[in-house]
Amino acid sequence: MTSSVDFESLRPSPADVRVVTSDGSTIAAHSSVLASASPVLEQMIEVSARIRILGASPDAVAAFLRFLYSPREATSGEWGEAAMAAHGAPLLALAHAHRVPWLKRRAEEDVAAPLTAERAVDALKLARLCDAPRLYLECVRLAGKDLAAVELSEGWRFAGRHDAALQVDLLRLLHDADQRKKRWERERASQDVYRQLSDAMASLDRAFTEASPCDDDSSGACTARQGIVQLVRHLAGCGNKGGGGGGCPHCKRIFQLLRLHSSVCDRAEPCRVPLCSNLKTKMQAEKVDKTWRLLVKKVARAGVMATLDNRQVPEIVKRSWAKYSSGGSRSRAARFR
Repeated sequence: MTSSVDFESLRPSPADVRVVTSDGSTIAAHSSVLASASPVLEQMIEVSARIRILGASPDAVAAFLRFLYSPREATSGEWGEAAMAAHGAPLLALAHAHRVPWLKRRAEEDVAAPLTAERAVDALKLARLCDAPRLYLECVRLAGKDLAAVELSEGWRFAGRHDAALQVDLLRLLHDADQRKKRWERERASQDVYRQLSDAMASLDRAFTEASPCDDDSSGACTARQGIVQLVRHLAGCGNKGGGGGGCPHCKRIFQLLRLHSSVCDRAEPCRVPLCSNLKTKMQAEKVDKTWRLLVKKVARAGVMATLDNRQVPEIVKRSWAKYSSGGSRSRAARFR
């Protein structure tokens, strides 16, 4: 049986290849078009002028061949959109099997765009078979957002009966993603602590190195400076230090802050911050543990990053970045399409 699809009219030369579909129907095509579009079809044509494209419906095979004849229809045109909507998954499989990368990318995008929880497991299996990382990632993201709906789908129940490894892989990916999110949240919280310690050290340094008094009591910097000075005075007069700040919690905080300051202070002249010189001498004489050195390093790094975040960007740089973000990226994207 011969298919009603006519590709002979698309080329002046007569068709010299017959494509056999899964139901036994044949489609006349041109070997030059198929061989130039797909290296797999080229090897098949070298063996025989009658090639078989199985595993998909005749309509999907006909759409696949038409895309090979008219590549522009894959990116524009109503027919291309309709064909992708009707045969997206078979076109992805055919493009992967016959090594047509541009069609595979387009089909992968169209399959991933309308993805729902009901079809997530089926699309995930298709993505594994066709080596489609973008579709695979979209399926995992959808499962992470609504795992309960995915577990109610027919694809999930089918995978439980026939492909338990797929379920295990998906659950492991979701578990790893959840662990990464928790680890990122812990790191973010730690960075906030280091940033606060860096700000406290900066307030301590300003409180004792700036010669001018604070005249505006309503300012935040002035309030922080006065609080630091009061804590230092409390440390000097508190009778419950407990040997280096072990008793009074206020003494303990300010003592650790003074010690942290002395660890990063690199002034050549005598520092005006209380106990800075004494603590420096003590730490040089004693061996400082690795945990404290790591804390000092992270706090110093947080201070540097805070300085970079608060730096004043020149106006010419702002205008250049605005121009780059508005028009430059679009022009480059259009040039590479």
